[in-house]
Amino acid sequence: MVVKDELTKLGLHYNRVELGEAEITENISEGLRDQIKIALLKFGLELMNDKKSVLIQKIKNVIIDLVHYSQEPLAINLSQQLQHDYTYLANLFSEVQGTTIEKFFISHKIERVKELLVYNELSLTEIAYQMHYSSVAHLSTQFKKVTGLTPSYFKKLKDKRRSMLDDM
Repeated sequence: MVVKDELTKLGLHYNRVELGEAEITENISEGLRDQIKIALLKFGLELMNDKKSVLIQKIKNVIIDLVHYSQEPLAINLSQQLQHDYTYLANLFSEVQGTTIEKFFISHKIERVKELLVYNELSLTEIAYQMHYSSVAHLSTQFKKVTGLTPSYFKKLKDKRRSMLDDM
């Protein structure tokens, strides 16, 4: 809504505005581009000019959607949604971000696992299944590699903090 409002204030017409992307019907001068950039920065949003940056942001958005909503494998989904060869996407991502798509994907999966552990609604077995791990052991190993903690210890820390707050 913020992007739509700011584009309208600047007198620009758009075909669509989606997460991370806006399609504007007019050609934009450098001055107008700067105005858009300033308007978006007020809301903590960034205007990306080059196609590589836009593609990197799309890769990140697809990965985040995959972690939260999809059942499909990473490589197939990225290639299909972004209509580029996975190798090209992986090389571009590594070059620009300094990390691999897989590491980015794993770090987001672990963040999602942390959320699920904090909500305390699912068992570790259910979380492993929901997050497409082959086993609880695989999830636990990856969790410890990323966080330095086992999922069980992470959960105990959360419970300990909560009981300390309850005692106050």
